[in-house]
Amino acid sequence: MSNINTYMKTTILLLPLFLLVSVVTLAQNNTSAFDSLKFRFIGPEGNRAIAIAGVPGDPMINYIGAASGGLWKTTDGGINWNPIFDDQDVSSIGSIAITPSNPDIVWAGTGETFVIRPAHAMGDGIYKSEDAGKTWKNMGLEKTGRIGRIIVHPSNPNIVYAASLGHTYGPQQERGVYKTKDGGKTWKRIFFVDENTGAAELALDPKNPDRL
Repeated sequence: MSNINTYMKTTILLLPLFLLVSVVTLAQNNTSAFDSLKFRFIGPEGNRAIAIAGVPGDPMINYIGAASGGLWKTTDGGINWNPIFDDQDVSSIGSIAITPSNPDIVWAGTGETFVIRPAHAMGDGIYKSEDAGKTWKNMGLEKTGRIGRIIVHPSNPNIVYAASLGHTYGPQQERGVYKTKDGGKTWKRIFFVDENTGAAELALDPKNPDRL
C-alpha cells in the first residue's frame, strides 16, 4: 500500500512537468502556422531601434526612435521614413508614447536605454508634440539622463507617467517614476527607491487605469 501511495504521489508531481514538455515539443514541431509569415527590412537605415509606437486604428502611421539616430515617422506602412526630430539638441530616443485619446499628441523620452557599454548617448528630458511630430517642445526632466518608458492615461491626455533610468554609472537623485497631471507643465516624482536604482518600465493597472 505504501509503494502504491508513493507511486501515485510521484505521478501527480511529475504530471505537470510531462504536460509542459509535451506542449513545448508540440509547439516546436508544429510550425506550419508560421509558414506564410515573411519578414522584410523596411527601415529606417542605420542605428539601433529602441522604441516603436503605432497609431491605434491606423497601421500606416508608426514612429521609431533610435539609440543615437533621432526619431522617424512613416505614414505609408514603412515604405518611406522621415526624420522628425533633427531640429532638437539631442538625437537619442529611449521611449515613445502616443496619446490614446488624441494620436496627434506624441511623447518622446530621450537617452539610450540599452545598457551595453559606457559610451551611451545621454538625453535631455522628455519632449511633447501636439501636431503629430511636426514640432516638438521640451517638457522638462532634463536631468533624468535616460527615460525608458512613457505611459499616457487612456482617457485623460494630461496625465502622463515617465520612468527614469538615469545615467546608470553612478549615484543619481533624479531616478524614479514621474507623473504630470497638467500635460507636462509640472512633474512630481511618485516612486523612488534610492540614488542607485533607476526605473525603466511601467504598466498601468488594466482594471484601474488611474493606478500603476
